[in-house]
Amino acid sequence: MITTRTLRDKTWLRFSILFIVGFVQATNYYFYDALSPLKSVLEKELGFSSTDFGLFVSVYSVPNVFLLMAVLGGVILDRLGIRRTGFLFVLFMAIGSFITAYGASDYYREGGMFYGFMSSFLPGYSPELKMMLFGRFLYGLGAETSIVVISKIIVKWFKGKELALAFGLKIGMARGGSALAFIISPRLINAPGGWTTSIWLAAFLVGAGLIVFMVYMLQDYRLDRQTITKEKLLKKDEMFRISDLGKLLMNRSFLYVTALCVTFYSAVFPFLSFSADFFLNKFGFSLEQSGDISAFLPIGTTIFTPLFGLFVDKRGKSATLMIYGSLLLVLVHLCFAFTYITPYLLMVILGIAFSLVPAAMWPAVAKIVKENRIGTAYGLMFSIQNIGLWVFPLLAGIILDASNPLGTVRLDYTGTIIMFAALGLAGLVFALLLRREDKVSGYGLELPSNKKA
Repeated sequence: MITTRTLRDKTWLRFSILFIVGFVQATNYYFYDALSPLKSVLEKELGFSSTDFGLFVSVYSVPNVFLLMAVLGGVILDRLGIRRTGFLFVLFMAIGSFITAYGASDYYREGGMFYGFMSSFLPGYSPELKMMLFGRFLYGLGAETSIVVISKIIVKWFKGKELALAFGLKIGMARGGSALAFIISPRLINAPGGWTTSIWLAAFLVGAGLIVFMVYMLQDYRLDRQTITKEKLLKKDEMFRISDLGKLLMNRSFLYVTALCVTFYSAVFPFLSFSADFFLNKFGFSLEQSGDISAFLPIGTTIFTPLFGLFVDKRGKSATLMIYGSLLLVLVHLCFAFTYITPYLLMVILGIAFSLVPAAMWPAVAKIVKENRIGTAYGLMFSIQNIGLWVFPLLAGIILDASNPLGTVRLDYTGTIIMFAALGLAGLVFALLLRREDKVSGYGLELPSNKKA
């Protein structure tokens, strides 16, 4: 039976749901960045090269690039619903995180389970690296689709209400997880349990995220009981077809926003993974100081993304904000490459840029795509985005090794940072094309988030 008032109409419950799923995504982001400030430690303890570290970062995206898991996850989400899809992929995320931690553990390195098997092939790569790559692969298989699920949850509970603010708060919480990873991980190197304590903590947080998602599932079930079930809601001719992907790929607004997504995120996330080591080498900061500076970016997004989301809800201007964010990104990377301007300031500005674009972009997709296809659309975007998140961390490590002879004391990051600036410039072009196309397509991206043209 359909009720005139549902759980989503209760403001306090709506925002409680937001903070529940925001915590799940925050644990995801914490784990993703937990090893980033430990690059030099991994080189010392496990013999990683910069290319090895880039491979470790990039393998996260392999299941989403080559197996199209984010696309398939989005399709599965639209067909099977939030609860079953979300639980499955958050579970993959948790299993992968614990395997990654196991691969770095003393027990494994001293000949623990599967050490012999991992030593039996690809002798050019250490058993530790191979096990950690496998764990990172499984974590990535679950992590991207879990973000697709959480994005659909936000649309489900907030569409027609505070949608952009909700996305901003969700993204802010997620970036808060990244900030804590950069601050906490370097400080756990000398923990009584050893330097791997930082990885185990990250894995246990992801496990906590799985438990919290199960709490959400109860509320999702209650909401569905108050409304028409998915099977009754969707007419036969509205069920997913492969041709739906073709329709998305023929939509120029969707193509431009997806191209902006892949170039913009590829200029930020891989940079953030190398940033602590960059600050250590270029500016001579300590490991703890470098981690703290890297944390300025996610801290900035935690503060600014909800504010920009509120602005989009009230005033609109999504396409314009994406242009401003992309321009700031280019300027910051050029300053990192060619100047010695204090990185504290530049990371704050980068945090503003990294707030402007996501706060405007993700709610904009809900205007471009019908709600019963939003999972598929987000899944396709995340899969294409992961092409960049696979290629560019690996390329960053290769450029870094190629531009620094073996034994170099302080690594020169200039070539790597120029690559990130070029990605930002490409994103700026796509943002400009998106705003021009919106004038033709009439999706109303410049209008407040709860209005259409």
